[in-house]
Amino acid sequence: MQALYAQLLVGLINGSFYALLSLGLAVIFGMLNIINFAHGAVYMMGAFVAYFLLNNTYLSIGYWPALIIAPIVVGIFGMILERTMLQWLAGLDHLYGLLLTFGLALIIQGVFQNYFGSSGLPYAIPDYPAIGGFHGLQGGINLGFMFLPIYRGWVVIFSLVVCIGTWYLIERTRLGAYLRAATENPTLVRAFGINVPRMITLTYGLGVGLAALAGVLSAPINQVRPLMGENLIIVVFAVVVIGGMGSIMGSIVTGFTLGVIEGLTKYFYPEASNTVVFVFMVLVLLVKPTGLTGRAA
Repeated sequence: MQALYAQLLVGLINGSFYALLSLGLAVIFGMLNIINFAHGAVYMMGAFVAYFLLNNTYLSIGYWPALIIAPIVVGIFGMILERTMLQWLAGLDHLYGLLLTFGLALIIQGVFQNYFGSSGLPYAIPDYPAIGGFHGLQGGINLGFMFLPIYRGWVVIFSLVVCIGTWYLIERTRLGAYLRAATENPTLVRAFGINVPRMITLTYGLGVGLAALAGVLSAPINQVRPLMGENLIIVVFAVVVIGGMGSIMGSIVTGFTLGVIEGLTKYFYPEASNTVVFVFMVLVLLVKPTGLTGRAA
């Protein structure tokens, strides 16, 4: 049973990364109609920014400030990409955006691999602030039926809070209404004096920033590597398709659910753990081609 609970925890952690990454993809596709294949690369950049901030001789900024700084830095990088490249693809077929972002992903990964190689760089679990009898996020808690590493529990809870907060921002606030209106009817929105290109750029920056945040959370668990997002992004695309392209809540729920399903599969039938997500995707698309919560075009 301890092995089963351990796999459930692994599934929840993977589901947290799936949810954050697929949420960013859903925001970008749902708002901008861009299939952002560079998402895995910016996820990796978030981890590397956190690593640079920690190990820079002059900065030496730890994990907690990196949770804020890294998404902002990578988000600004994403906004520059949108203004200089992606905005020219507006109104064109989705294939053009996919090819452009796929090329950008190869370039970004190639640059980092050229300078840092393929081996991983360590990023220590933060040891502050100390809370009660715990030394920061290091160590774990004995729950009786399993041993829970504190940092992994923190990742699951924080990811869930961020996902729900992003959903609320887009679906329940005036800013979110402006973002949705700017993509659905830009001409009408311009008539109200709203800067539509700026709103679109901010939306892309938000989606990229979410991927970078997932990279920072992943750094202490998975070593910081140039290709850390290469295989992950394929699974995340499957999550987005299952949840429904552009569906915010669908991506969140599907991300956590598929993470748990993958973890359980590793316990009961390990040979199928790498394919269960894609089998589930095929079954969902056969029954509901728009995804679980997606809408027809």
